Amino acid sequence: MAQSAAPNNPFIKQLVHNDRQVRDKAVASLRTFLSRSTPFTSLDFLKLWKGLFYCMWSCDKPAPQRRLALDLSALVSLLSTPANFLGFMRAFWQTMAREYTAIDSLRMDKFLFLIRSFVSAAWGWCAKGNWKDAETRKQYGELLKEIPLHPRDPKVPNGLKYHVIDVYVDELEKVGGENAPYEELMEPLVELGQKGLLKSVRKKVAEALDDSRVKEWLGIEDDEEEDDEELSEAEAEIEGEDEDEEFGGFDD
Repeated sequence: MAQSAAPNNPFIKQLVHNDRQVRDKAVASLRTFLSRSTPFTSLDFLKLWKGLFYCMWSCDKPAPQRRLALDLSALVSLLSTPANFLGFMRAFWQTMAREYTAIDSLRMDKFLFLIRSFVSAAWGWCAKGNWKDAETRKQYGELLKEIPLHPRDPKVPNGLKYHVIDVYVDELEKVGGENAPYEELMEPLVELGQKGLLKSVRKKVAEALDDSRVKEWLGIEDDEEEDDEELSEAEAEIEGEDEDEEFGGFDD
């Protein structure tokens, strides 16, 4: 179970303390800690995310859970350098991929909201300066392809992929704006739809890409009748594939 590995760092222990006031104080202290411009190591961020994961794990009741998820995702905006932003988000996605299947049904909703909040917060960081930091934007897109939207890595739970696909367009719309490079930003999702090993994943991506907002962003004319026909053909093709298709992941 996820709670079996007890963190041993004193700061991490505060994040997972049984007393909510102690946990809240520890989260508040992160604001100063993460706003520094000096670099963190990947191990620093992985240790931190171990604590943050258990902090979320220990949080009870819907209102405090929602507040904590928003407080944690707000930390992204405090990261003052591209390297720290990318390192923090890499550790987040690594942690979610590693722990996702250990999340029980009673805790799943709060973690799904946490993931949605971080999808939004990461887009918000990339959108700073009117999307002018092309290099960081590109590297974050590659990170999405590498972990949560990897088309064939069996270590990335399908449930995590499905949820990211579900929220991808909604959260991008919130921060996109007229100058957002939508074709580039949609590339991780498009690539997953093209290369995904599981037909259920490809079908879910196809449904997301059929959104009228995506068609507008990508300059695709919305011929509804033709689109419905093409989608039906694509779904029929997917359904007709051989059942002995190579296994690409574990059931969540």
